[in-house]
Amino acid sequence: MTSAQDSQRFDLVVAGCGIAGLSAAVSAAEGGLKVAVLERATEAERGGQSRYTEAYLRMKSLEAVSDDFETHLAENGSGALDPDLIERSADPAEQGLVRALSMADPNFIDTLAHQAPQAVAWLRGMGARFDFLPTQFLTKAQPRLLPVGGGEALVQVLAARAEALGVRFHYQTTAQSLKLDERGAVVGLRARQPQGFVDFQGPVVLACGGFQGNAEMMARYVGPRSVHLRPICKGGYYNRGEGIRMALDIGAAACGEFGSYHAEPVDPRSGVSEPSVFIFPYGILVNKNGRRFTDEAPGTVDAHYESVTRRIYEQPGGMAWVVLDARHLRIPNYKLALRTDKPPVVADSIAALAQAISVPADELALTVAQYNAACSGQDWRALEADGLATQGLQPPKSNWACPIAQAPFHAYPIMSANVFTFGGLKVDPQARVLHADGGAIPGLYAAGETVGLYYGTYTGATSVLKAMVFGRLAGLHACPARP
Repeated sequence: MTSAQDSQRFDLVVAGCGIAGLSAAVSAAEGGLKVAVLERATEAERGGQSRYTEAYLRMKSLEAVSDDFETHLAENGSGALDPDLIERSADPAEQGLVRALSMADPNFIDTLAHQAPQAVAWLRGMGARFDFLPTQFLTKAQPRLLPVGGGEALVQVLAARAEALGVRFHYQTTAQSLKLDERGAVVGLRARQPQGFVDFQGPVVLACGGFQGNAEMMARYVGPRSVHLRPICKGGYYNRGEGIRMALDIGAAACGEFGSYHAEPVDPRSGVSEPSVFIFPYGILVNKNGRRFTDEAPGTVDAHYESVTRRIYEQPGGMAWVVLDARHLRIPNYKLALRTDKPPVVADSIAALAQAISVPADELALTVAQYNAACSGQDWRALEADGLATQGLQPPKSNWACPIAQAPFHAYPIMSANVFTFGGLKVDPQARVLHADGGAIPGLYAAGETVGLYYGTYTGATSVLKAMVFGRLAGLHACPARP
């Protein structure tokens, strides 16, 4: 039972200490509110997944998002919905059922696009630095804007600002359930600490991530094969879906594709953060049976790695091998595409490579022979989609189709990592959580991965912007609960 001294009253209670939660806490504290931040980790490990991300930002300058920003989000903003309802959702006056539909609200997307430069400027004002820096993708594409020092730098800047403003941090504290008054307004939450349960009173911001670290929710929503997935970094294991669950329990509207996630190809042998393997367009991908199963290079890797990684996830054991010959070693800066800390498996023949990676030697030899026969023999243009495709091969390879013939041969194992889950809560442009009938739930906000947005394919370099923008807006629009 919770005693009187266990209850703590604040103007705003923020569940989560990543970029979204800290943005909410700082913006609210700047407005004079008394704020608490609840973090399930220790102070040394605070920041969750935010502290591990490079935090790519889909912006063409410090003042503007990319030209395709809103279009790409809208094109991947819903499942199969009545087109009339999608059109009606763009009307700000539309209320009720349409507002609660599981789709990306056009007004939400518009707010994200227009508020992103303001959020960047706000963070720059605190001392965060941003620059256009090279990525891990081997293409001629322009560098991405990202914070210097990645997500960890943003966590440090925001946390320092929060501490200077008097925000109270409660570590090893996990939000468990929301508290409602008789009108259905959120007036606080119950949290678990090592010594027991504690009640926090005040409006709530849920910014505690998705559910990629929760095996039960992953199996329930993504499916039983999700046992072959793992979070992209150790911080992802802190994201166990409590924020989404507790809001759904009080009737919140859902948004985003609950059965899907942002996929990234990683080396399953490695324990480092984001041990990505983006070299696969220059070789062939084979499953444990030694057979190809997808087009390895439908276009540049930055635009297509997610769809290819999903095909890897579908293979036996959820993994595949990329097989390369010595030609890839001559690609300028090819090691940029390899974040794994594990070396490749190397052999002087395909037969020896097959034995080393435990793939049937006869099947791998046949696969390589059929692939080589379908190649023209021309040399690739490694840093652009060159259209050098196979002929008469199924599945085809659309770019960089060169024979695998030059020893030594290299192989890296690849599995799909779960960067974050797509399913979450529906919020309005003020970051207020909506209930299933379309109205805002008084006293409840959400930001970051707890907010559902994506369907089908992730719009790259937008998740951190979403956290910054709607975390900040949640803090700006929050106010103490009224009696």
